[in-house]
Amino acid sequence: MEQMEPRQKIPSAVIIGIVLAIVLDTVIQIFWKLAVADIPDSASLITTALTTLTRPYFYLAMLAFAAQLVNWLRVLAQADLSFAQPFTALSYITVLTLSTFTLHEQLSFMRLSGVCLILLGVFLISRTSHDTTGSTAKHEVSGG
Repeated sequence: MEQMEPRQKIPSAVIIGIVLAIVLDTVIQIFWKLAVADIPDSASLITTALTTLTRPYFYLAMLAFAAQLVNWLRVLAQADLSFAQPFTALSYITVLTLSTFTLHEQLSFMRLSGVCLILLGVFLISRTSHDTTGSTAKHEVSGG
């Protein structure tokens, strides 16, 4: 049987960064949807793109996207990608929840089942070390 990895205390900056990534990703997805919400399904790709460029929600999404980029780079400087990235799957849950309540989208049994699997996967990953390469220790030693 495989031994469990020794768990290190997850730095608060990593936790805050991951939570912020989930919030920002949720905001971005809702803004994308709001930016195209009343564009007819029959609109061409060009019409959809040009109309979207006139919507404030598009620019709010881009601003949140830029903030997400900066935040994510900070998270990855302190944690393994294979540890941090799966946590962002929690944004599927926050997007689903907000879509259900604010956009009046339907919540089906299958979607709810998917949420349960996401939660299980994130729980399992949370039980592992956040830094298996020692990059955080190297970063602290080098004074960076």
